Amino acid sequence: MVTENLKTVESNIVRACERSGRNRADVTLIAVSKTKPVEQMEEAMAAGMRTFGENKVQEIIKKQPYFPDDVDWHMIGHLQRNKVRQIAGKVAMIHSVDSLRLAEQIQKEYEAIGKVAKILIEVNIAREETKFGLMPEETEAVIREAAKMGNIEVRGLMTIAPYVEDPQENRVHFCNLRKLLVDINSKNIDNVNMTELSMGMTGDYEIAIEEGATFVRVGTGIFGSRQYAK
Repeated sequence: MVTENLKTVESNIVRACERSGRNRADVTLIAVSKTKPVEQMEEAMAAGMRTFGENKVQEIIKKQPYFPDDVDWHMIGHLQRNKVRQIAGKVAMIHSVDSLRLAEQIQKEYEAIGKVAKILIEVNIAREETKFGLMPEETEAVIREAAKMGNIEVRGLMTIAPYVEDPQENRVHFCNLRKLLVDINSKNIDNVNMTELSMGMTGDYEIAIEEGATFVRVGTGIFGSRQYAK
């Protein structure tokens, strides 16, 4: 199932790139493996996947030993400051930096191990009360402060769009996130040259690609429905 699903997702990505005149190489598919067993992830890896996304620190720690070093792990869920140390140096990117205090904690933990954290700033672009993320108008100020930190590299922006029946409804949010990225880049802030947009999930990743996503986070579309421990 996983292998066939990956083929379908890949062909959808290719078509979305063609429709928007983009290069397929400019879009990274993240297989969102939260709650999924190692066996399913191994099937995805056998089909060519090398980039996995997890929502919880403990799942990264638990699963990582089963996989080779060339697998990239992305922290895509809400990250508590007291958990940063556990993943410092172990993930390719942290997508969900939603406060200056979290950025400061990441700086502290990465400075301690002499490494640089690649991060994305999470923006609540649709202004949903139930979602984490900075409001769009707060984002530039946080990026300006994070850019001063020597062990952090701000690579771009991330958002979790609303759950909608019609994915076209989220086009405006993806478009607005891209505009925000372009606007902040245009201000030529020292140490800020953001190129990444992490947006789009199983229901709307094709729309996100058409609007400029460089990372799409697909879970159900690859692994099927989520499995939660009882």
